[in-house]
Amino acid sequence: MADDDFLEVIETEVSRDPQNLALREDFISLLLQADPDRAASELDVFEAQGGDAARVRVLRARVMAGRIRGGATAAPSEPAAPAPAPIPSPSASDRDGEAPDLDEWDAERPVVTLADVAGLADVKQHLDSTFLAPLRNPELAAAFGQTPGGSLLMYGPPGCGKTFIARAIAGDLGASFIHVTLADLISKWIGDSEKAIQSVFRNARAAAPCVIFFDEFDALGGRRTSGGGGSQSMRMIVTQLLEELDGVSSMNEGVYFLAATNRPWDIDPALRRPGRIDKTVLVLPPDTVARAAILQGHLEGRPTDGVDLARVAAVTEGFSGADIASAVKVALQQALTASMQTGSVVPVTTEALLRAAADLTPSTTAWFDQVAPVLEYGVDDGTFDQLRTYRVKRGLR
Repeated sequence: MADDDFLEVIETEVSRDPQNLALREDFISLLLQADPDRAASELDVFEAQGGDAARVRVLRARVMAGRIRGGATAAPSEPAAPAPAPIPSPSASDRDGEAPDLDEWDAERPVVTLADVAGLADVKQHLDSTFLAPLRNPELAAAFGQTPGGSLLMYGPPGCGKTFIARAIAGDLGASFIHVTLADLISKWIGDSEKAIQSVFRNARAAAPCVIFFDEFDALGGRRTSGGGGSQSMRMIVTQLLEELDGVSSMNEGVYFLAATNRPWDIDPALRRPGRIDKTVLVLPPDTVARAAILQGHLEGRPTDGVDLARVAAVTEGFSGADIASAVKVALQQALTASMQTGSVVPVTTEALLRAAADLTPSTTAWFDQVAPVLEYGVDDGTFDQLRTYRVKRGLR
């Protein structure tokens, strides 16, 4: 299926279910590559309908990055606009207080560990065998010439808990945690993004052991393509990342680099070569155990009436954590409305949750449709081995 045809299919589904925020967010993510201006328009609708404020902030930064990387597409009847002249890097007095403090990053100490991640046994086993085991045995690793540190790329459908797992990894390692989003790095001033990346690594080295977690990594570490000034800016950002990952300025001992993406095929190959971000883990939709735990967490402290978590978890196969949260939110809103109408508390029931789940299309479906042509026609360096195995188990094409 051609990209335009696929976008038409998703657009049709959005028009049929305009209140489905998870589906609209997926539509925005697809538009970011093809039409950043349209993505910005859809994002306004997403925000107006009550979309998560943190997601809105990140998606706005991704729209900005999309425009920087490729520029807005001119209408067919209009000539393409000339490439903008490079923006000079202003002095501090020119910024009018707009520039962020590039030297301060909050390094928290997560209290969660992988033991707090319900289910996902395959993900945790893969993490342990490929990434964590050597870090938990530093003396043995040192005997084989390995220094504390490492890099890992987590990929999979949106809303499946990659950020939570990153915090849990930091907790397992007893490390500090610095969460970096695209919005923290992208700036209209030339050179500020590179300085921000430098400051992230400088702060992480000072706080070692420390986990740096880059969210929405495809928007920042995307492929360096030829083009105008915007593309040059993105090339400079990726080049700065390469320098920091290689530890040119100083050793990265005790610094662990984690990144998350929904589009691993868009990551610049130079970032994925051995010695850089050369380990991957697929974070799939939550399994039955994890879905039950997510349901329990969102219902905790709310009025319920004997909810059968196992039954609801069984019918939400393929749902992301965000999808489950959305279904619970709908059931809670309906129970609140009923409570106001009757003048007494109407609790959430199993049937109410089942109805809410039945009305929701899993947002992960769009991602699996999107990744199918990548698996069939794309170049695979082993990144997608876990995904291929999962698709065979699920009987997906």
